[in-house]
Amino acid sequence: MGSRTLLLILGLHFTLLGNLEAKGCDPGFLAKGRQQCDDIDECKEWDSTPPCGSNATCYNTQGSFYCHCLPGFVSTTTFEFTPLTGECKDLNECLEKQQVCGSNTICLNTIGGYNCQCQTGFIVSTGRCADLNECLEKPEICGNNTTCLNTIGSYNCQCQTGFIVSTYTGHCVDIDECNETTGICGVGGDCQNQKGSYSCLCHPGYSNYDNKQVQCSVLTCDQFKVNETPGQTVPGLAGLLSLMRNSCLVLSNAGDAAGGRLTGEVLLENVFTEMDGFLSQGILSNSREVSELLGTVEDAMRFIAPQLRDNHTTMERNRTATKLAVRRGQTPPTGPISLANDNARLDTSWETATGNGTYPGFALAGLVSYKTVEKSVNNSFQYLTDTDTDTDTDTDTATSTASKPSYQISSKVVTAFVSNPATDHLTQPVILTFKHLQVRAESSEMNYTCVFWSEGRVHEEGGAWSRSGCTKVTSNATHTVCSCTHLSSFAVLMALYPVKHTFELRLLTWLGLSVSVVCLLLCILTFWMCRSIQGTRTTIHLHLCVCLFIADLVFLSGISHTQSKGGCRVVAGLLHLFFLGSFSWMLLEGVQLYRMVVLVFNTTIRPLYLYAVGYGLPLAIVIISAITYPDGYGTTQHCWLSLERGFIWSFFGPVCTIIILNVFFFIITVWRLAQKFSSLNTNLSNLHKIKVFTVTAVAQLCVLGTMWIFGVFQFQEEGTVVMTYLFTILNSLQGALLFIMHCLLNKTVREEYCKLLSCICTLQKKRYSEFSTTNPSSSQSQGSRSAENTGESQI
Repeated sequence: MGSRTLLLILGLHFTLLGNLEAKGCDPGFLAKGRQQCDDIDECKEWDSTPPCGSNATCYNTQGSFYCHCLPGFVSTTTFEFTPLTGECKDLNECLEKQQVCGSNTICLNTIGGYNCQCQTGFIVSTGRCADLNECLEKPEICGNNTTCLNTIGSYNCQCQTGFIVSTYTGHCVDIDECNETTGICGVGGDCQNQKGSYSCLCHPGYSNYDNKQVQCSVLTCDQFKVNETPGQTVPGLAGLLSLMRNSCLVLSNAGDAAGGRLTGEVLLENVFTEMDGFLSQGILSNSREVSELLGTVEDAMRFIAPQLRDNHTTMERNRTATKLAVRRGQTPPTGPISLANDNARLDTSWETATGNGTYPGFALAGLVSYKTVEKSVNNSFQYLTDTDTDTDTDTDTATSTASKPSYQISSKVVTAFVSNPATDHLTQPVILTFKHLQVRAESSEMNYTCVFWSEGRVHEEGGAWSRSGCTKVTSNATHTVCSCTHLSSFAVLMALYPVKHTFELRLLTWLGLSVSVVCLLLCILTFWMCRSIQGTRTTIHLHLCVCLFIADLVFLSGISHTQSKGGCRVVAGLLHLFFLGSFSWMLLEGVQLYRMVVLVFNTTIRPLYLYAVGYGLPLAIVIISAITYPDGYGTTQHCWLSLERGFIWSFFGPVCTIIILNVFFFIITVWRLAQKFSSLNTNLSNLHKIKVFTVTAVAQLCVLGTMWIFGVFQFQEEGTVVMTYLFTILNSLQGALLFIMHCLLNKTVREEYCKLLSCICTLQKKRYSEFSTTNPSSSQSQGSRSAENTGESQI
C-alpha cells in the first residue's frame, strides 16, 4: 500500500515538472514533451464554427492563420485578414462591374454571384440578347388595319393608309375620304368610298387616266383636230392627228366606262411609228409646218404620258427618240429629274414639273429628240435680231468683227415639256446639254448660241429661232450647255462671223505696235538714264512704260498662238497682269498729282508703296482670278480673257475703277490749280510745272482710258467699223503717244536730248578734224564747208 502511494506521488511530480517546462511555448504552439512545441492548425481545430466564417477560406501559418474571401465576396479591410481585423461581405457585381452582362440585359445580384437576364423585347440568341421581332413572332399584335413596325426592344403600331385611330375604341377605323375632303374627285368625277381608300369615277369628257385616286380633269381633243382648210394641214401629219384624236375621243366620250381603248404603251408606239413614217418623207417645207409638227408631238406626249404604267419609259426609232418620267401620288413629288438620250440631256426638278398650281395627282417630264428636223429649220433665223444675238463671243483685243453673222444648226432639235402648264417664266431655269452634230476644229469664226423655236411671233411666218430667255452656260468642241427660263423646242445654232478688213486691221496693229515698242524703249532709257528728271514722277512714268512695253511684246509674240493650251494661258495671264499694271501706275500718277497740288508738302512717295500698288495689286487680282476660274485664261481664238461667266470683268472692273478714281483726282487737281492761278502767288515756276504735269496726266488718261472704252465695244458680235479702227489705232500707238507727251514735250528732256546730240556731233566733228589733218589735199575744201556750217548755225 505504501509503495503504490509512493509511485503515484512520483508520477504526479514528474507530470507537474513537465507542465512547468511547457509554459515556455509561444501562442499558437502546443508543448509536446519537455523541449518540443508543435504548431496548432487553427483551420482544423474547431468545433462548430469555422475560424474565418463560411464566406472565406482559412489558411494556416506557423503559430497563427489568416482568412481569404471566396469569389463573390470582398473583405472589409485588407486582402488577407483575421476574424479580429475584418470579415467578408457580398460583392455586388452589378454595381461594381458595369456591363458585366453585356448590352440589352438586366443584371441581378446574388449572394456571392450574379445572374443575367435579357431585357423586355430581347431574346437569348447565340449566347447574347438579340432583338425580339414582335411583328414576326406575333403577327396580330397590333390588330386589324394596322402596320407593325419593329424597333430595337419594342415595336410600334401605325394605322394603314386610309385608316385613322378612333378616339373611342383606340382601334384603326376607315377614313371616309369622300366626306372628309370636299371635291376630292373634282367637278367631273364621283367619289366612291372603299375600305382604306376611295375611287374617282369620271364623267364623260373627263378622265384621270386610270389613276383612281386622282381628280378627274377635263379632256379637250380639239388640239388634235385636222384642219380641213386646203393647204393648212401638213401633208402626212393628218394620220398622226387622227390617231390622237380618236384615242382622245374614246376616252373622253366613255369616261371610266371606256373599253377596248389603247394602253399608253401601245399608243406611244403607234405615235412614234406614225412620226417615223411622216419624217421619212422629208416634206416639211416651211416654218409653219415645223411649228405644227412640234406642237402636235408635245400635245401627244402630254396626253400619253399619264397613261403609262412605268415611272420611266424610253422609246427610240430611226428618226425620233423620247424619254418620259411620270410620278403619281396624293402628294407632289420632289427632287431632281434627269432625262437623256444620245443627242441631248434635260436637267430640271419635280418642283418645276408640278408648278405652283393645283396638283392633279400626277406629274410628268419628257424629252423628245428629232433626228432629221434640223434640215428643215436650218434657215429660220429671222427672229435673231440685233437684240437677240449672243454676246458671249470671244473677241480679239485688237480686232473685231464688223459684219453680221450667218447661222446654221449645230445640234439635233429637241422638245422639253413637263405637266406644269405655266412654263413661260420658270422660277428655276432648266438645263439642256446638246451634243454638236460635228466635232469642228475650234475657230475664231464660230460661236454657239442657245435658241428655242418661237411660234406665232409673225403669223405669216409661223415660227423661227429666238434666244430670248436662253443663255449659254458653257461650250466646247463637242457639247454646249444651255440654261432656259421656259420650255419649248430647243437647238444650238453655230454663228459664222465673216471678218472684213482683216488685212488692214492686222497691218495697222503690227505697224502701230512696232512703233509703240520702239517709243516705249526710248521712254524707258530716258527715264532711267536722265538724272535731271529723277523723282517720284519719273519713277511712275518709268514703270508705266515698262508694263506697256512688256504687254506689247507679249501681245506681238503670243496673242494668236492658241495651239498650246498651257502656253496660251500663260500669255493671257501676262497680258492681264501687265495691262492691269499700266493702269495701276496711272492710278499712282493721279495720286502723285493730287499730293503735289492739294497737299503741297510730302509729295514724295516711298518706292516700296509704289511697287506694292503698281505690281502687287495687279498680281493679287490675277492670282485670285486664276484660282477662281483657271479656264478663263486663253480662248479658242486668242490668248486673252474669256467672256464666259463674266470673267472679262476681272480686267474691266479694276480698269473702270481706276479711271473713275483718276477722273476724281484730276477734277480736284484742276479746280485747285485754277484757284492757285487766280490768287497772288510768287512761285509761278512751280505752278507752271504742276500745270504741265496736269495737262500731260489728263492727256494720258484720255488716251489710255478712251482706248479701253472703245475696247469695250469690241466685245460685241457686231462692232462698227469706226469703233474697230479707233480701238486698233489707239491701242497700237499708245507707246508713241506716251513718248511724245512725257519726253518730246518735256523741256528738260529735250535739253538732255540736245546735250546728247551735241556730244555726238562734237565727237563726229573731232573725228572729222583728225581725218582732215591726215588729208592735206582736202583741208581747204573741208575748211570752207565748216565755215559754211558755222554760218548756218549762227543764223
